[in-house]
Amino acid sequence: MKFCIISHVVHSKEGNSIWAYGPYVREMNLWENYVDELVIVAPLDKKRPPTEIDLAYISKKIRFIEVVPFNLSRKMEILRTLMNMPIVLLRIFQGMCRSDHIHLRSPGNMGLLGALVQIFFPFKKKTAKYAGNWDWSSKQPWSYRLQQRILRNTFFTRNMQVLVYGDWNETKNIKPFFTASYSEKEIVETIPRKLDSLQPIKLIFVGGLNEGKRPKLSLEVSLKLQRQGIQNEIHFYGDGIQRNELQEFIGKNQMEEYAYLHGNVSAEVVKQAYQRSHFLVFISKSEGWPKAVAEAMFWGCLPLTSAVSCVPEMIGFGERGDLVEADVDVIIEIIKNYMKQPEGYSSKCIKAMEWSRQFTLEKFEEEIKELIV
Repeated sequence: MKFCIISHVVHSKEGNSIWAYGPYVREMNLWENYVDELVIVAPLDKKRPPTEIDLAYISKKIRFIEVVPFNLSRKMEILRTLMNMPIVLLRIFQGMCRSDHIHLRSPGNMGLLGALVQIFFPFKKKTAKYAGNWDWSSKQPWSYRLQQRILRNTFFTRNMQVLVYGDWNETKNIKPFFTASYSEKEIVETIPRKLDSLQPIKLIFVGGLNEGKRPKLSLEVSLKLQRQGIQNEIHFYGDGIQRNELQEFIGKNQMEEYAYLHGNVSAEVVKQAYQRSHFLVFISKSEGWPKAVAEAMFWGCLPLTSAVSCVPEMIGFGERGDLVEADVDVIIEIIKNYMKQPEGYSSKCIKAMEWSRQFTLEKFEEEIKELIV
């Protein structure tokens, strides 16, 4: 079977291998187990070597169809995008023509064009992974809304299963789905960390250092806890345009001894960090299935997070974590209450682990097999 992936993820080459963002490739490698050849239609950065968080596709038979990266959200780039659009559409069409199964990665610019082109292939088997927030009541870019309209329309989108995070009672081609980071083999007995005043509270943030993820708010929580006499550490894993701003905030407030920016690191390093941490402080503005939340829960690190997308379902509407607004004082009060009731903290951590450990890579692969075989 020839399996065509339409993706906005920027790829790179090293030797004979194709590399891209690690969590995405780790997932796609599971799909690859059931195909003979991969056809990838995506941007390629020939100058950028693989980074520490990138992984290589395992498939030895890959046909890469390169497209120019483009952006529909910036006015300055719209003209250049319009000039390149015919070539991009043609290459997406070529990739779909050469394949038996079409797989769209949405939302994104390539996902939008792929959603339009797939209309001309009503009889080919198709899947779409919508990794963003499917909630129609949430605020979304216009291009995301258009993708949702096309994908949920069973007249234009035929013979396709659309995988979304959360159960939204949608049209018959919409399938609630999940994602996974860890194998059943990695599951070990994990005891929730003790929460008392004798040891520093360990906070963690995992994700992009950008406005949408609100990393500065997590840093402000740490600072205010310290000023109230509650010893803590906060560790950031990830990188982004706000890194310098966060570094300046740390220096200005003399937080160097308890606030750490680790940048992009391997999945194993992040895993070990979860296992040492009490709380994930992750107040993102928009998510699909936030891996940071599911991964923290897997290792008994309690999430304090925002009520976006399917996150309320993930944390059992407060049974295995806390839904919070972007309010530093409220988050601090929640942490202080857990310190007064450590048994309640441990109980929630255990429930979080029990729930998250249902969603292993093995279960994920079983679900994929049903979609593709």
